Amino acid sequence: MALSTAFTEMFGVRYPIALAPMGGSAGGALTAAVSRAGGLGLLGGGYGDAQWLDRELPIVSEGTDKPWGVGFLTWAIDVGAVERALEHGPRAVMLSFGDPSPFVDLVRQAGVALILQVTDLEEARRAVDLGADVIVAQGTEAGGHGARRGRSTLPFVPAVVDLAAPVPVLAAGGIADGRGVAAALVLGAAGAVIGTRFQATTEALVDPSITKAILEGSGQDTERSRVLDIARSARWPEQYTARTLGHPHLDRWRGREAETHRRSPGASGLPARRGPRCRTPAAGLGRRGRRPHHRPGPGSRPRRRSGHSDRGRTDPGGTPLTHPRRRPPQHPRGSGSCATRRG
Repeated sequence: MALSTAFTEMFGVRYPIALAPMGGSAGGALTAAVSRAGGLGLLGGGYGDAQWLDRELPIVSEGTDKPWGVGFLTWAIDVGAVERALEHGPRAVMLSFGDPSPFVDLVRQAGVALILQVTDLEEARRAVDLGADVIVAQGTEAGGHGARRGRSTLPFVPAVVDLAAPVPVLAAGGIADGRGVAAALVLGAAGAVIGTRFQATTEALVDPSITKAILEGSGQDTERSRVLDIARSARWPEQYTARTLGHPHLDRWRGREAETHRRSPGASGLPARRGPRCRTPAAGLGRRGRRPHHRPGPGSRPRRRSGHSDRGRTDPGGTPLTHPRRRPPQHPRGSGSCATRRG
């Protein structure tokens, strides 16, 4: 049965559900599948990698005649990335983490809906001032990156709903099934953004070992930290930490972020790279059907796959890292999948 909300009416979709634009793993096939099924698929444009976008954008634009969109990490992209996406006719552009103002006019001029994700009330006010068509209120239960000092989904969503009215608000963070969507609607949201649950699907661009780690993990196996971002020289703003599965590397360096930073490749004069966005099971998810918003690699110690191991790589203290690399055809460098680099 279809549910009618301000969000479904705006985009003409059957269900008040949007795919979280998980960098690198929410590719064209998954985005198109969600849209065909009646939700709003959002391509995970992440860091705006041109090669990745050139490959995945045609897949979604040719894979569905239903509404779809694309999401980016605002702090990591330039105008060119948004322009590249707009050439393929998305119905929406979602911007998360950082100042979206440099891209607002570009999206507006294209006649595309502007979706802004917020992690606190100050960002929510800014989104309203910028004229967001839809606001995503992300609670701290979310897998992957989120506010270091944010609020949980339950109290945060209604606060944003009240502040932003009449702008439609979508709830994000720890939502993985119909009960979660129903709860979001009761809180006043017009729908929900779901990520981790979709990352464990066959359409997601993740290694099988990552899917396995997601299915075997649970919300209580996760934690928020900057350790993995620092170790990989991922240039995420400090106010955003990443939720990942537990890992010996985290156990060793927890509370020693400053030392980790000094020992990281970027601090040693080696070029720092943008790590991909990774996610780990969102907090509150049960034992089945979840997937990490963060890179499963360090979070789970999955089995090595021939040709995809990190043989020889070590953490800042010399401990071998055993997380799997993403397959190049699926996750080009900089695209941002959550399982191994998670950024």
